[in-house]
Amino acid sequence: MASSVCAMAAADVAKSPLAAPYQQVSKLVKLPDFLPGMGQLFVDPATLPAGPFLAYDHDGKLVSTIYMLPIKDLNPDTRFDNLAAPGGNVDHVDVYYNAGHPGVDVPHAHVVLWHVPVADQARVAK
Repeated sequence: MASSVCAMAAADVAKSPLAAPYQQVSKLVKLPDFLPGMGQLFVDPATLPAGPFLAYDHDGKLVSTIYMLPIKDLNPDTRFDNLAAPGGNVDHVDVYYNAGHPGVDVPHAHVVLWHVPVADQARVAK
């Protein structure tokens, strides 16, 4: 399974709301508009469940690109190649387990490509 490469330029995704095909995740599934620690999420539904999900702070500025990779697909027979960073430069990367939630209800790994320094992650803390 390979991820689709996002065709939008970094300037096109720097500020929310986004143009189609991206949609606000809270309008697609039962999730809050803003998730503490992640922000306000947008995704192209055609790329589910992996994403990329674009995460924005309370001011509508892009902070990260998130991939949600199903644990069942993390095996020798599956590859996730060419994962795009639609927001441009990546400052650092976090990877952590999630047991599942609306929209991606299977256990999965969050791969978070942060476009802001660690100190700026507080912009989505609450």
